Amino acid sequence: MFDKIKNDMIQAMKEQDKFRLSVIKMLKAAIDKTRIDKKIEITDEVVISVLAKELKTREESKMEFSKAGRMDLVESLDKEILIIKNYLPEPLSPEEIDEIIENAINEVGASTIKDMGKVMKIVTSKVTGKADMKEVSSKIKAKLS
Repeated sequence: MFDKIKNDMIQAMKEQDKFRLSVIKMLKAAIDKTRIDKKIEITDEVVISVLAKELKTREESKMEFSKAGRMDLVESLDKEILIIKNYLPEPLSPEEIDEIIENAINEVGASTIKDMGKVMKIVTSKVTGKADMKEVSSKIKAKLS
């Protein structure tokens, strides 16, 4: 996945697509920073995690700019969001998320809200970058309450 980002960066340079190039460079820099800070190898899971974080940041900024009436910045963020989403896996359906949560609950034998951490640990590894973690967390709380 990281190789695809590097190849797309080269392609954007060749096509002289400055906006796309700047977004891809930013993504590559965020991935490299994570690799250096955490002293880890770059894997698809690391890339997905970083991209999901970058996507979330932009979506939050987009909401703030919308409230402030800065539509020029909202349009720019929309373009960035589309580029980032191209690298992320397909989002999971609500049914798939429910199934993953049920399997995790059964796997750890969770029965109360006190077991939420154990369930979240399993679910997070399977849905990172594929689902909104706030939604996942609220679904787990509802099932354990």
